[in-house]
Amino acid sequence: MAATPGQKSEGDRKHPVDATLPPFKMFTSGLQHVAASYAGVVAPPMIVGPACGLTATETAFLMGAALFTAGIATLLQTLGFWKIGARLPFVNGVSFAGVTPMVAIAKSQSPAHALPVIFGAVIVAGVLGFALAPYFSKLVRFFPPVVTGTVITLIGVSLLPVAFNWSQGGTEGAPDYGSLTNIGMAALTLVIVLALRRVLRGFLQQIAILLGLIAGTLIAIPVGITDFSALGDAGLIGFPTPFHFGAPQFSLAAIVSMCIVMLVCMTESTADMLALGKIVDRPADERTIAGGLRADTLGTALSPLFNGFANSAFAQNIGLVAMTKVRSRFVVATSGVILIVLGLCPVAASVISLVPLPVLGGAGIVLFGSVAASGVQTLASAAMEKGENALIVAAAVGVGLIPIAAPDFYRNFPKDLLVVLDSGISTGCLVAIVLNLAFNHFGRREADPAADGHGADAPPAPTVPPQPDRGRADDADTPAATPLP
Repeated sequence: MAATPGQKSEGDRKHPVDATLPPFKMFTSGLQHVAASYAGVVAPPMIVGPACGLTATETAFLMGAALFTAGIATLLQTLGFWKIGARLPFVNGVSFAGVTPMVAIAKSQSPAHALPVIFGAVIVAGVLGFALAPYFSKLVRFFPPVVTGTVITLIGVSLLPVAFNWSQGGTEGAPDYGSLTNIGMAALTLVIVLALRRVLRGFLQQIAILLGLIAGTLIAIPVGITDFSALGDAGLIGFPTPFHFGAPQFSLAAIVSMCIVMLVCMTESTADMLALGKIVDRPADERTIAGGLRADTLGTALSPLFNGFANSAFAQNIGLVAMTKVRSRFVVATSGVILIVLGLCPVAASVISLVPLPVLGGAGIVLFGSVAASGVQTLASAAMEKGENALIVAAAVGVGLIPIAAPDFYRNFPKDLLVVLDSGISTGCLVAIVLNLAFNHFGRREADPAADGHGADAPPAPTVPPQPDRGRADDADTPAATPLP
C-alpha cells in the first residue's frame, strides 16, 4: 500500500543502527562509550611500555598513541568505506590478546629494539589478516545460536574479572589493593547506576552509566582515591609522531607470534559482531563480518605508523549497547572522534582518566554482566532440551572458564599455544564450533529438527534476514547472505 503524503514508507525508514541523534545526545552517548572503553584502551600500553624499558613519560606517549589509533580504527569500523567496516556500533581498541606475546617479544630484545620489532610484527599480522578477512568471514555459517550464545556468554563472563580487578584498585600488590575503600566505592557506583536506571526515564536513563561514573568520581574526591597528578603533567597538544620509537624491524619469531594473535583477534571479533548484530537487530551476515574484519586488520596494520598495537572490536561496548538500547553507529563514530581528540590532547585524556578504577569497576559489573545476559537470552532459542546442544554448551563453557577459574592451568604448555589457551573466549569458541560440527553436521540425524543448533520451531536452514541498504559501494557485486546451518 502506498504511503500517504508526509508519511514515510517502510523502505524509507532508517534502521536504528543508521539513525542519528541530536548533537548533545550524540556527544554524551559517545562519551559514555569512551568512558566504558578508556581503561581497556590504555591498559595494554601501560603493561607493554615498562616491559620495553620505557620511562613514565614515554609510556604516557604510548597511551596517547593507543587512544589516537583506537579512534581511527573505530571510525573505520562504524563509518567504513568501500568493503571496509562492519558499519555497526563497535568501538575498536588495543586487543588484550597481544599483551602477553608482546611482553615476551620485549624480553627477547634489547630495549632499543623491542618496540620496533613489535611494530614490525604487528604490521605483517595486520596485512595478513586483511588478506584473510573474506575467507575467514565464511565461518559465519558455523555460528548458529548454540555457538553464538555460548560465545556471547563467555565474553561477558571473561570480562567480569576485569571489572572485579578494577573494583579492587586495578594494581595487584598495591598497598590499597582490595581495600574496603576501593570495594566500597565500586559497590556504591554499582548501586548508583542501578538506581539511576530504575528512577530515570528517556535519554537520562540511557546515559545512566555515564551519570553513575560522574557521580562516583565526585564522591571519590573527598574519599581520597581520585588522582589529579596527571592533569599537572599533561601537555595541551601531543601528536603521536610517526615511528617515534624507530623504524619497524622484522623478526620471524615475533611475526609468527603476532600472526597467531591476529587470528585470535579475528575469532573474537567475529563472535563480537554476531553478538552485537543480534542485540541491534541487524544480524551480521558474511559481508558484514568480512567488512568488520577488514576494518580490524587495516586498523592494526596502520597503528604501528602512529606507535599503536593490534586492534580488535571491544566486547565492553556490547553491554553498553544492550543496556542503553542506543543502537546508532554514528554515536560510536562520535566516540571514535573523541578518542582521536584524547590522543591529540593529553590534558583532555587526563580528565577522562580522573575516573578512579574502583568507580569504573562498579559500572563494569553491570556492563559486562549485560553481555553474559545477552548470551543466555540467545541460548534460549537454541533448543537446549533437544539433541546434543546442552552438551555442546556445557563443554564449551567449561573449557572457556579454565583461564578464569585456574589461570595457571596451562603453565606447562608451549608459550606459543598460550596465546590461544589463555583466552577463554577463543578456546570456548573453538570447542563450540568443533562440537557443533561433530554433533549437528557430520552424520546429523535428519529426524531431529533441533539438531542444527537452532530452536525447535526454526526451519532446517533459515537464512539471515535481508539487510537494509547501508550505502555500500559494493552492493552490486556482493553475494547473498550465506544460509546458516
